[in-house]
Amino acid sequence: MAGDTSAYWAACRRGELVVQLCTACARRVHLPETDCPWCAGGPLVFEPVSGEGVVHTFTVVHRSFAPGYQGREPYVLAWVDLPEGARAFGQVVGCAPDEVRIGMPVRVTFVDDLPHWRPR
Repeated sequence: MAGDTSAYWAACRRGELVVQLCTACARRVHLPETDCPWCAGGPLVFEPVSGEGVVHTFTVVHRSFAPGYQGREPYVLAWVDLPEGARAFGQVVGCAPDEVRIGMPVRVTFVDDLPHWRPR
């Protein structure tokens, strides 16, 4: 079924990070997409990855407009480069916001079945 992300969420519930692999162009995709953002081909299949990565870029949120995050500020949201070739998104946890750096090695962890990143 096009747009079905159930395999992604089932993996998160198991504590496993998966990304999509485009069978047409062999690029990896995270967060789940219906079609490949590079070639518009597919299909996209889910494959497990190591869960290791490095912070590519990040922002510290001091004022959240997302109802579920209001009152939790400051927090860090980051794009993380995975060695498998994808860039994953998530919150950095397990350290103070002022400790996060570009190039910082991180490992996936799951909080409420959502992928987050903690320092290695």
